[in-house]
Amino acid sequence: MEEIKQPGSNHKRKILVAIVFGIGAVIGLIVLYSYVQYKNTHIATDDAFVDGHIHTVASKVSGTVKAVYVNDNQSVKAGDILVEVDPVDYDVRVAEAASGLDAERAKLTEMNARVESARKQFSERRAAADAARANLQLQEANLRQAELDIKRAEALYKKEVVSKERFEKTTTAYDVALAQVKATQEQLKQAEKAVEAQQAAVKQAEAAGTAQSALIREKEALLRTAQLNYGYTKIPAPSEGYVTKKSVEVGNQIGAGQPLMAVVPLNDIWVTANYKETQLEKVRPGQNVEIKVDSYPGEKLKGTVQSIMSGSGAVFSLFPPENATGNFVKVVQRVPVKIVLDKDADRQHILRVGMSVEPTVIIENQGAPGGDRKTGAERKD
Repeated sequence: MEEIKQPGSNHKRKILVAIVFGIGAVIGLIVLYSYVQYKNTHIATDDAFVDGHIHTVASKVSGTVKAVYVNDNQSVKAGDILVEVDPVDYDVRVAEAASGLDAERAKLTEMNARVESARKQFSERRAAADAARANLQLQEANLRQAELDIKRAEALYKKEVVSKERFEKTTTAYDVALAQVKATQEQLKQAEKAVEAQQAAVKQAEAAGTAQSALIREKEALLRTAQLNYGYTKIPAPSEGYVTKKSVEVGNQIGAGQPLMAVVPLNDIWVTANYKETQLEKVRPGQNVEIKVDSYPGEKLKGTVQSIMSGSGAVFSLFPPENATGNFVKVVQRVPVKIVLDKDADRQHILRVGMSVEPTVIIENQGAPGGDRKTGAERKD
């Protein structure tokens, strides 16, 4: 005998299904709304990595490696000696340059003595010329007096007032005075020529001293270069950090500029996140960031958006796209965003340059799409 279905039971069942469906729809809407809100206020990407400064350590001089004072992944401080090149050759060059400088300085001392001697002789010859000039004035005065005497004696002799002997003596005195004037003039000419010659000798000695001084400066520069090269045999750490990519051992022959290792300061690292251009509408410098590290799933670090790159990564690539040529295919570009970690966010230095991370920018104040894009420091000002 068939069981008779109750109409009331089916109605209740339909009502229950409707209620369950309605509750499910409400929950779904709430979840969907929450998800949309989360996506609007949390901008995430998995195209991000830890970035930082990498100081390549290279030698400024060539030579044989005498000692290596560090190992791979060792912590060093700025100024710690990492590698030492055998300094024997450079020590010899310093001694050679110092010896050459001393020799040139000795020559300069000798030249300075010559200059002083030449100046002294110049003063003496100028004094002799002044004396000759004064003697000439005296002899010219004597000649003028002799001219007057001979004129008077000639007049008196014609009148037979003086004797012939007296007249002849006066004539002889005039001739002597005239000869002395000519001799003194010749002496003055010789003295003036000697002054000119000695003046030229002084200038020549001074020019030689100037050239020697320039040569000494050149030798000083060579000595300074030799001393610098000697100092370069000890290669210090450029900054505090950890040694990596060490490729040098004792006894290696290295050349100037050859990379030997790198120093990575883990106390100054940041995150470079390559966000899609469609995600950057609400991203601004100064916004908070949560960072998940792939290597440490349980770790969440805090950071801040510092800046947004002025161009997409493709623009600065080795072969940037040329959209004006050929067939154009639109591709969503990625723009690097620099995210700095909060102070003491990575106290234990668990992050390493190149690690993959997932940063999430928290949009607290959405603002206008074309809002301010100043850096965090500028926003505080």
